[in-house]
Amino acid sequence: MTIELLMAAAAGENPYGLKAALEEGGPIAIGTFAVLVIMSVGTFYILFTKFMQQQKIIKQGNAVRAAFWNAGTLKGGADKLDKKSAYRAIVEDALVAQEQHGKLTDPVDQHEWMHGSLERSKTSIGNRLGEGLAFLATVGSTAPFVGLFGTVVGIYRALVKIGASGQADISTVAGPVGEALIMTAVGLIVAVPAVLAYNWLIRRNKGIMEDLSAFTTDVHGYLMSGGKVKPVMATAAATKPAPAAAPKPGVQAGGAPVKPTVRK
Repeated sequence: MTIELLMAAAAGENPYGLKAALEEGGPIAIGTFAVLVIMSVGTFYILFTKFMQQQKIIKQGNAVRAAFWNAGTLKGGADKLDKKSAYRAIVEDALVAQEQHGKLTDPVDQHEWMHGSLERSKTSIGNRLGEGLAFLATVGSTAPFVGLFGTVVGIYRALVKIGASGQADISTVAGPVGEALIMTAVGLIVAVPAVLAYNWLIRRNKGIMEDLSAFTTDVHGYLMSGGKVKPVMATAAATKPAPAAAPKPGVQAGGAPVKPTVRK
């Protein structure tokens, strides 16, 4: 055994590396490693796709703040937004709800009807933002245990080798113990990025949903007031008083000419 290890080292091969550990563990080790690889690939795929989705909605929110409330009507403001915009979907749902309220046979308060419709639209967007996050949470909580399963199998194989050979020298247990430690490390490497990605995406989703809640409140107020209530950000520039112009030489601030002072 020692001669084989020396020959492998001379050939530049690591007898205790990942490849050797998988060969040592057999189908169980290979299957466990494959599950961890699938978890890792899924984690980074979801992280990338959800990040791009969040960035798109954040960009849509910036477009709303820049031009939406400057339009004369909600329909005109919605036409300025992208067709797939989450904010445009909220406005269109609000307009549909306003139209449907007049068709109700039983009297329903318009505020409650509009509030329920806007909440339903906002919740639908929140559900789409939350898709895939359960997978990240599952990976973060189960990947260490999957790696631990590989660890237990490796330790078991080491004990079997010790019992079969009748001696516990390093050449006998190094392979199975190395396999066990590698599986533990791989499980942690898969779990940590999943937990970090989950917490980061959840925090960004919370900020996006706060912006959507503020927007739905503004739309609700606009519809219930007949267009008289608008966000402060849209009317601040129009209501801000213009700075007073500096008086011309020889003219007072009120416009009256300055009388010259006569010295006696």
